[in-house]
Amino acid sequence: MDEKPVVVGVDGSEHSRLALTWALGVAQRLDAPLLVAHVRSEALQLGEARIASLGPSPAIPDTVLNSVGAWIEQQDVRVPVRYESLDGTVPDALLDQARSARLLVVGSRGRGGFASLLLGSVSRSLATSAPCPVVVVPHEERTVPSQDAAEAGRVLVGLHPEETADEVLDFAFHAAAQRGVVLEVVTAYRLPPSPVLMVSPPAPALQVPPPIPLDDETPELVRDTARLQEERLRPFTGRYPDVTVSPAVVPADAAGRLVEDSRSAELVVVGRHRRHRVASLLMGSVAHAVLHHAHCPVAVVPAPTTDGS
Repeated sequence: MDEKPVVVGVDGSEHSRLALTWALGVAQRLDAPLLVAHVRSEALQLGEARIASLGPSPAIPDTVLNSVGAWIEQQDVRVPVRYESLDGTVPDALLDQARSARLLVVGSRGRGGFASLLLGSVSRSLATSAPCPVVVVPHEERTVPSQDAAEAGRVLVGLHPEETADEVLDFAFHAAAQRGVVLEVVTAYRLPPSPVLMVSPPAPALQVPPPIPLDDETPELVRDTARLQEERLRPFTGRYPDVTVSPAVVPADAAGRLVEDSRSAELVVVGRHRRHRVASLLMGSVAHAVLHHAHCPVAVVPAPTTDGS
């Protein structure tokens, strides 16, 4: 058994219940222990501190973990399960648990979040900063069951031949191998710069669509991108010979293809940029779009830091 646990954050909401169900399934598939973490509300933390200041007193029970524990006891669980009641802010407390985790799983929104939000602030913060891969499980309104049994359950991965870290591809191949499903690899080919943009940049307020390559340029762009994609995948196809790879080369941004194909997928895997002193640059445009709009769970895999940590 892998000693590193799959950590799942719960808060009693329906979103975290979906995350818990997914995390339990992947922990059993990986034969890894499951750590169920609940960060107590600020009011409860303050209340317990005030009671403790008056003298010795029994600990206040964590009703969320008690409820989760009762549910898990009714499941066919074949891995160890541990429960942690945590204090502090939700991002900080879960980040601390992520330092020793194989995987961190959270719902797309937490209790009390605005219903109109596609992605909650906590999920976004963890996806951009956790030291381990983070899987964000979407709420039911975004989940679209596949109507094609032959395609259902695929794993998708976005690949930029020059930028995607090995850790991202290894995670995707391993996920497909564990599930015994096809791995679809989506790579976008670069569009030539617009002559207009080469003369003068547009005003920030203008939304200029990406240039469309000339018809006679497109076949060469596709061939070159497919070659780079195949070269980048070669070490992993050798390492995972049982994984069937379905390569896809698309124009412009790969995010749209990943979001559309996520309707018939079990997991989408995207990479996170290497650490940067500007936090907003940690999340690339593809990962950002997929996290907000994918119809299945999304795994955000961090690249190794420049200092090797």
